[in-house]
Amino acid sequence: MTTTLVILAGVALIAALMLLRGFVLSRARGHVPCSLRTETSGWKSGVARYADGELHWIPFLGLRLRPRHAIARRGLTVSARRPLGGGLWAVDCGAVSLAMSEDALTGFLAWLESAPPGAHLDMA
Repeated sequence: MTTTLVILAGVALIAALMLLRGFVLSRARGHVPCSLRTETSGWKSGVARYADGELHWIPFLGLRLRPRHAIARRGLTVSARRPLGGGLWAVDCGAVSLAMSEDALTGFLAWLESAPPGAHLDMA
């Protein structure tokens, strides 16, 4: 009986930490809600932040605070953008697609356009 309670308490603690992590990520300054889809997986919810010429994407679910994907601005090509409904827009960037709000999309496109000279950006 006590072993079962210890296991349940451990599971509850891990779940609470994951919820707290998601809350902190979504409220952190400079982070925007952003879903990501790769060629091998479906849409996954997370947050994006801009750091050192890269877009860092961190999933909501997980234990690590480090980014799962780092997309370099230099040479990044936006091949398509389309509305997804519900105020979200999808942006295709090679092997990765991002889904974000219209305000976040405006910020993303401004970040791309503000790249230093010689970055060779191609905007759709």
